[in-house]
Amino acid sequence: MNTIIHLENILKSYFLGKNELQVLKGIDLDINKNEYVALMGPSGSGKSTLMNILGCLDSPSGGKYVLNGKDVSRMHDDELAKVRNEEIGFVFQQFNLLPRLTAAENVALPLVYAGISKKERSERAIAVLQKVKLEDRMHHKPNELSGGQCQRVAIARALINNPSIILADEPTGNLDSKTSHEIMEMLGKIHSDGNTVVLVTHEEDISMFAHRVVRLKDGLIETDKINANPSTIISAV
Repeated sequence: MNTIIHLENILKSYFLGKNELQVLKGIDLDINKNEYVALMGPSGSGKSTLMNILGCLDSPSGGKYVLNGKDVSRMHDDELAKVRNEEIGFVFQQFNLLPRLTAAENVALPLVYAGISKKERSERAIAVLQKVKLEDRMHHKPNELSGGQCQRVAIARALINNPSIILADEPTGNLDSKTSHEIMEMLGKIHSDGNTVVLVTHEEDISMFAHRVVRLKDGLIETDKINANPSTIISAV
């Protein structure tokens, strides 16, 4: 299998005045293409900091991060922005949709930054909305959609650039249990279609959908285990 994420002795510190707060204390982690990995850990374990580094939203203080063959650990902000737009599809707990844009316009937004023509943006947005079963809501704005539908729009937006990885940060945090399971089933389908999925969650039942669970504690990896029986749900998604 090909390694898509390679972390080598990743360190991250923040300074509060003259005091150094060491959050990540030497993370070594490899994730292969088409893996489905859950990152777990209690508050203060470093999982949010690690997620920000994986998503190229922040840079490590030390160590090496190679994403899909590119060493991103020493990149500047503008280079990181380009990598984020090309390599990573984000799904957030808060959906992060723009309220004045329709579902299709929200989905197409990353393509605007990539300089894609309006016609192609529209065609590709419709295609990914079909993939998440929301083509009949493409002209609706976020306030006209349910929470689950908003998260599907966010998933479609994450897929629009054919990214190397889907990074889902607490994607079910604002949803009821039935809708949560529908969203997790959808992420499972995306994984089965060939995408690499990294899921950040504090919920045990949600982590059980992943095929591998990495647990952090006090800035280090505590355990890294294969999930022998990942959850699957049959429902009319």
